Amino acid sequence: MTSPLVVLLGEVLLNKQREKVDPSSLAADGRVIGLYFSAHWCAPCREYTPILSNFYNSFNSEGNGGGGKRLEIVFVSSDKTEQHCDEHFMQHMPWLLLPFSERHIKNKLCKRFKVTGIPTLVLINSVSAQLITNNGRLQMLDDLKGEHFPWYPKPFNEVIAGKLLKQGDEVQAEKELKGKIVGIYFSAHWCPPCKAFTRVLTDMYRRLQASKMEFEFVFCSTDRTKDAFESYYSNMPWLALPYNDPRCNELSKMFTISGIPSLVLLDETGKVITLEGRAMTAQDPEGLDFPWYPTPLLELDDSATAAINEEACLILFADIEGDDDVIEAKDLLLPIAREYTEKAEATGKDCSLRFFIGGDEEMVDNLREFLRIDEDSLPLLLILDIPEQRMVRCQEREITREIARDFIEKYLANQLKFETLEGL
Repeated sequence: MTSPLVVLLGEVLLNKQREKVDPSSLAADGRVIGLYFSAHWCAPCREYTPILSNFYNSFNSEGNGGGGKRLEIVFVSSDKTEQHCDEHFMQHMPWLLLPFSERHIKNKLCKRFKVTGIPTLVLINSVSAQLITNNGRLQMLDDLKGEHFPWYPKPFNEVIAGKLLKQGDEVQAEKELKGKIVGIYFSAHWCPPCKAFTRVLTDMYRRLQASKMEFEFVFCSTDRTKDAFESYYSNMPWLALPYNDPRCNELSKMFTISGIPSLVLLDETGKVITLEGRAMTAQDPEGLDFPWYPTPLLELDDSATAAINEEACLILFADIEGDDDVIEAKDLLLPIAREYTEKAEATGKDCSLRFFIGGDEEMVDNLREFLRIDEDSLPLLLILDIPEQRMVRCQEREITREIARDFIEKYLANQLKFETLEGL
């Protein structure tokens, strides 16, 4: 049976002596593999690499457990050339290297672990190759002695447990949030977009309260002073974590928050419904479809930006002249989107494709311009895979469910001939 690490990383890694290393040899009980996505041209990477190197050496030293390495790291380069990759690796890194030539493996890893920026440290189990955390960099910086290594994610209900504020009173999270949909609102008084969004969110919150829906929001502040926090929170009708509460930092890392305002929605069990609550609120300010459970088929708009950039997407660019054309396009593609999504869910995996209808939104116009799709080409069915920098168009002009299904099956079987986005 092929080792899960070989399936993930290919058959060969390189050490500092340029000797070949079999990835399967890294598997050991208790050992963790770190996939370090970095590049020499990236200033934050150059700052972080020495810190990671010191951690790697000290954590694996005899005084920290002995019996072989508890952590092995593989450098996954985002450098522009092999020379830059090799120089960066040889000068600064004491671990292993995924050969620069294996670009398809690098792209596959970025896609699987949703790596959208560098530096990123992804930690996986060395035996099963299953994900432990894709937020290893921040976790390590908060725990430089590795006391809580390998930083298995805590359940949301465990992180949020404890005291919350409710209009000046103290309440317990367990009681206030039990059995409810929960929105975690990351915001701050000093942020002008946050202030504008807070007003929109407050209006929606009050409408939803009137509907008797079981939900609650929790303000997670990044305010710089307690006075600013208290002034800002005084205008909010929901709960809040106390000022400077360490749970805010934990939640920010848990959901990989990179900017504010951000709104994360979770179901009654603490499972993420959407990380795009801000975009969904802007799209649906009255909360008619709150809490915006994922659907297998979506229209292309600003809320789809993350999916388009991070995942392979099947897009039907429809020839839209009226609402009936959108309905017809959805009727065509929805059963297929539902079919493949349910198949993936039944196996406990993510679906290989996201499904979209391209209508008359501004984002559709921008994407069509980028992909050089003119009006005469519509309707057009294509698969866009930005992480792999490629796309493929269905050559059939009359799109039916049978044609769409055949197109998808050929994609899953690697039978389609892609064009590179670089060549556009």
